[in-house]
Amino acid sequence: MIKPMILVTAPIETRSGYGNHARDICRALIESDKYDVKIQSVPWGSTPLNALEKDNPVHKEIQKRILRTPSLPKQPELHLHIVIPNEFRAIGKKNIGVTAGIETTIPPAQWVEGCNRMDKVIFTSEFSKEGFVKVVFDKLDQKTQKNIGTLKFEKESDVLFEGADTDVYKKTNEVSEMMNEKFSVIDEDFCFLFVGHWLQGNMGEDRKDIGMLLRVFYSMFKDKENTPALILKTSGAGFSIIDRNDVKKKIDKVKKTFSGSKLPNVYLIHGDLTDEEMNQMYNHPKVKAHLSFTHGEGFGRPLLEASLSGKPVIAPISTGQADFLDKEYVVELPHTMTKASPNAFPKDYLTQESQWSTVNYSLAGRIINDVFTNYDKYKVRGEKAALINSQTFSFEEMKVKLEKIVDEVISDVPQQVQLKLPSLKKEPTKLKLPKLKKG
Repeated sequence: MIKPMILVTAPIETRSGYGNHARDICRALIESDKYDVKIQSVPWGSTPLNALEKDNPVHKEIQKRILRTPSLPKQPELHLHIVIPNEFRAIGKKNIGVTAGIETTIPPAQWVEGCNRMDKVIFTSEFSKEGFVKVVFDKLDQKTQKNIGTLKFEKESDVLFEGADTDVYKKTNEVSEMMNEKFSVIDEDFCFLFVGHWLQGNMGEDRKDIGMLLRVFYSMFKDKENTPALILKTSGAGFSIIDRNDVKKKIDKVKKTFSGSKLPNVYLIHGDLTDEEMNQMYNHPKVKAHLSFTHGEGFGRPLLEASLSGKPVIAPISTGQADFLDKEYVVELPHTMTKASPNAFPKDYLTQESQWSTVNYSLAGRIINDVFTNYDKYKVRGEKAALINSQTFSFEEMKVKLEKIVDEVISDVPQQVQLKLPSLKKEPTKLKLPKLKKG
C-alpha cells in the first residue's frame, strides 16, 4: 500500500508560537511512519526564519521534506493548513485547518468563513473552539444593507492541545555555564519569572499584560527591604539590539511612574534560547515561581512547559490555558472578562464586542506577596501540577490523538494502491524421447 500524501502548509521555519506548533505536528506525522509528508514553508509576520537547528535530528527530518519548488506529483490526500483561519485553503482531497484561533471571545467573520472552506478544523483549546462554534454573524447586502442570511461555523471541529516534550521539559538540576552566567548578575535568591512576547498596545492593552504586571510588582514591593526580583524573558518580534532597547524603554517607562521610590529589581533576559536552555531557566534555583497576567491565549504553551519544572504557577485560569491550569494545583489570579482593546491586535483581527480576561490587579499583588512570604505552602501545588500535566499534556499523548483525527478524515479517500504482478514460475517441460528402432 502506498502511503497517503499529507501536505503541511505552515510557518515551519519561524520562531513563533505557530512555528513551534507546526514543528510538533510535522514531527508527530513523520514519526508515525504512516504518511508521505511534504511541507510547504510560509512566513509568519516579521518573525525570524531560522528556527530549524542544523544538529537537531527532528529538524533534519523536517528539512528533508520542505518543498523548495511549489509543485507536487499529485493532489495530496490531505492538506493540513496551520495558519490563522482567514488564510485557510482547500487544496487536498481532504483539508484540515489547524489554528489557535483568536485570544478573545469572538473571532472575526472572515475567520469563520475561512473555517468553512475546510473539511475539519482543529483548535488548540476549548476556549478557542467555543468562540468559533457559538458565534453567528448577520449577512448584509452591500447595497441595501438588508439582512440576507447568517454566517456561522458549519464544519466538524476538534481540540488538540500543544503537547510538551517531556524528554526536554521536566524537573532537572542541570544548568549550563551560559545559563549560570546569565543568572550570576541576579542578586536575589527568590525570583518570579515571566515568559512571553511583549506585544503591541499601551499600558494594560498588550496581550500578555506585561506593563501592568510590572506596575503591580513595583507597587507591591516598593520601599521594602529583602524583596524578591522579577525576571522578564521577553522580546518583541525578534532578538535584535533594537528590539532589546525597545523592551528596556518600556520597562523604564513603567519605572518612571514610581519616581522617588526604592523599587525591587527587574531583570531582562532577551535573546534566543534552545528548548533545553528554556527548561534550565525554568528550573534554575533562583526561579521560585512562574507568573503571568495574560489577557488571552489560544493555548498558552510557555505556561504548560514552565509548569513541568514543579514550581508554582501564578496566573488567571481563563482563555486557552484553562485547559491545563487546574484550580487545585495552580495559584489562581482572580479575573473578569472585559472588552478587548483594538490597540492590541492588527487591523480587522478584532470584533467590537470581543472580550478577554483582565486580572484583578489589587488582589494579584497580595497573592504574589503571599507566595513570596509563605512559599512552602505553595511548593506542593507546583509539584502536583507537574505530575498531572506531564502525563496528560505530553507530546506523545498529542501524537496519538493527532493520528486518530488524521486517519478518520482520510478514511474515505480512495487510496492509491501499488500493483504487484504475480511472479510467474517456469514449470520444467517434460520431454518424451522417441523410441529408437534398431536398423
